[in-house]
Amino acid sequence: MKKTIITVVGKDTVGIIAKVCSYLAESNVNILDISQTIVSEFFNMMMIVDCNNASKPFDQMADELEEIGREMGLHIRMQHEDIFNSMHRI
Repeated sequence: MKKTIITVVGKDTVGIIAKVCSYLAESNVNILDISQTIVSEFFNMMMIVDCNNASKPFDQMADELEEIGREMGLHIRMQHEDIFNSMHRI
């Protein structure tokens, strides 16, 4: 299974989860795990998704999620699990 990590950070607003999840569903990406918190007025979400049956190439989805983030005033990043793990290893 090709796991991917998606992180979403920014000022909380209505519809963040709905927008990201709708995009993933339309792209045939399965959400395996999701965690979200709101600290003060700031939204933070981390998702682990399965892109094995995705209808779009990884790079295209990463770019489109970044654009959704820009439109909503958020930072959305999509990374392969192995890259995410390497970047966060101490």
